[in-house]
Amino acid sequence: MKNLNTQISYFLFLMFFAVDVISGALPENISELVDSSAPAVVNITAKKEVSQRQSFGYGGIPDEMLERFGIPRQYREMPQQRRESTSYGSGFILKDNYIMTNFHVVEDATEVVVSLSDRREFSAEVIGVDPLSDLAVLEVSDDDLPTVNVGDSDDLKVGDWVVAIGSPFSFDFSVTAGIVSAKGRSIQNNNIGNYVPFLQTDVAINPGNSGGPLFNLDGEVVGINSQIYSRSGGYQGLAFAIPINVAVDVADQIITNGEVARGYLGVRMSEVDSDLADALGMKKPYGALINDIEEGESADQAGLMPGDVIIEFDNNEIKFSTDLPHVVGQIKPNTNAKAKVIRDGDEIELDFILGELPVNKETFVPAKSNVSSDPIGLKVADVDRDNPSMSNLPEGVIVTRVNPNSPASGKLTRGDLITMIQHRGKKFEVYNSDSFDDAVNEFSSGDKIAIHIIRNGSRLIQSITLN
Repeated sequence: MKNLNTQISYFLFLMFFAVDVISGALPENISELVDSSAPAVVNITAKKEVSQRQSFGYGGIPDEMLERFGIPRQYREMPQQRRESTSYGSGFILKDNYIMTNFHVVEDATEVVVSLSDRREFSAEVIGVDPLSDLAVLEVSDDDLPTVNVGDSDDLKVGDWVVAIGSPFSFDFSVTAGIVSAKGRSIQNNNIGNYVPFLQTDVAINPGNSGGPLFNLDGEVVGINSQIYSRSGGYQGLAFAIPINVAVDVADQIITNGEVARGYLGVRMSEVDSDLADALGMKKPYGALINDIEEGESADQAGLMPGDVIIEFDNNEIKFSTDLPHVVGQIKPNTNAKAKVIRDGDEIELDFILGELPVNKETFVPAKSNVSSDPIGLKVADVDRDNPSMSNLPEGVIVTRVNPNSPASGKLTRGDLITMIQHRGKKFEVYNSDSFDDAVNEFSSGDKIAIHIIRNGSRLIQSITLN
């Protein structure tokens, strides 16, 4: 009996200890935070006109029946009709009369109405947008508007508590809380993500929260809720916010210049895996591997070369290739910057003068025909300069076949143009099939080599282990 009482007492002790730890970990000032911050949060209603074509035949007669009577398609389709569509989102008053929200909340809007928690409503003007960061700045006319306190998103740590205020599914000024799950996320959604190091949180975010603020426990805005990862359209535990440092920079440029300018290197890049790290003479896989460089752009002028790996840029560590555009995009054009680069296994420094991110990007071309290279499992052919589609291709050989289950299978594909082979500081330029075979013969079974290729106009570097 004594042992049983001891076990029960121990169990109760553990239970109360766990409850005490959990309750101690939960923030106690969320209600105070909401009271002080909610007045500067707004609900946004955006109206737009959309085109709609009636799909159920002409005049309500089914399409199949009209087709049976031989009525031409142009007479079967009803003309497009215009109708008004309304979308809802959130935002916050950043400073003066300026309001921040997401671009996708007000995209193509013909009328935007902003509502405050004190039930005041204003007609807002969209003074500027930045689709690449999914941000928009609105302006309203009033002299007595509350504003948010702006924090520093760089100070956030994974595990920090954060609070969102917004209008999910039009339930105005709802409050949810959670923690920062990760920082520096790169997500691709309608070209948004390359230049935004998203904050990942587990705060419950749903349609209507878009554009609303994310607060730290000091009541400072540290992010703008923008995206959710969902297979159902609703919250599934993954939410993404734009860091406030990025958002404020975008807002300041829009307010001052009417547009956003970003730094630009002019490179195409990829990740460094363990095999590529070995082939490039690196101790571990990290950094941004440079596959291609645009002629005349910042990287070209600085002397960056395909096969280089950028591991630090402007005093920011580059662990993954997606880190590089995050850093470069936040630097103004024509700014001087330094980079640490691994080239042929050695670390060097390069000086850059950044260009400006262009709107359009150029691409190149592929090619043809027959020679065998068994250690890799390829057949290659010389570039046919008499073929107009290949006349402007760089020097190299065309992959005409990749053998199944060979070292090259899954790495190279028919039509790739091989321009160079690299192994631990040694580079072999490939001009024709003979130079390609000579290069391959320099290596032994088990060697990991980096093959530089052009595929559909883009330069890539693939690692292959020789048989």
